[in-house]
Amino acid sequence: MSRRRLAVWGDPIAHSKSPALHAAAYEILGLDWEYGRRQVSGDGFAEALGALDESWLGLSLTMPLKEQAFRASATRDRHAEMTGAVNTLLLGEEPAGFNTDVGGIIDALADGGITEVRTARILGAGATAASALVAVAELGAVRVDVRARRPERAAGLIDLGAGLGIRVEAGPLDEAAEDAVDITVATLPSGTVLSGEPAGRLAGAGGALFDAAYAPWPSALATAWGDGVVVSGLGMLLHQAVRQIRIFVAGDPAHVLPDEAAVVAAMRAMIVPGR
Repeated sequence: MSRRRLAVWGDPIAHSKSPALHAAAYEILGLDWEYGRRQVSGDGFAEALGALDESWLGLSLTMPLKEQAFRASATRDRHAEMTGAVNTLLLGEEPAGFNTDVGGIIDALADGGITEVRTARILGAGATAASALVAVAELGAVRVDVRARRPERAAGLIDLGAGLGIRVEAGPLDEAAEDAVDITVATLPSGTVLSGEPAGRLAGAGGALFDAAYAPWPSALATAWGDGVVVSGLGMLLHQAVRQIRIFVAGDPAHVLPDEAAVVAAMRAMIVPGR
């Protein structure tokens, strides 16, 4: 049986733009592939994965499934190993796990004119925060301030930073942000609203803002940033999906797709504001 079925899994998932992005790409590529979406909880992931038949080519994974997908992977790419998170599974006899979020963040920042970072602040301490830390490290960061509602959850990020040669410090999300940074990377869940005072303090010393959340947009934090440089998470969504499609087509996130410029243009058209 030819493998041609794909989907994005997560909880919640109804808001996901991934089906539209992937459908646009496969139309340009001339591939008769089916890409859907399914609400799958963390507790239900293993059973749902085990029930897939040979028609399934791969999965895109979002919250809260990236750690479960990591554990389910027989092999993992470098970014997955570094972050402990898999957002792409290439299925087969032995599932291969990839993290395309790191590259997605880097390309989204490049679209916003940000190609070098020395200092950063990351809001949140989950799987996307780990990808953000690796991304800013690859852009040259040497110091990162992590802010989380539960700072103890940042212990893994501190260890990851040490392995990357970066000084990572952690503190409460609502604590005053005194040290100015080049960029703030928000990895908080969609719809998160910070009270006016913490948001204002973060914006005042936060440099440019990259907000991984994109629904609704503008996010509350993006609104608080005022006239500062703001990069939407839609760029990350686009570019991590391009890498996923490379994996599904060729098994390699670095493999350039046929007529990739046209593929990216068709995908970008699916995420324009108001679409």
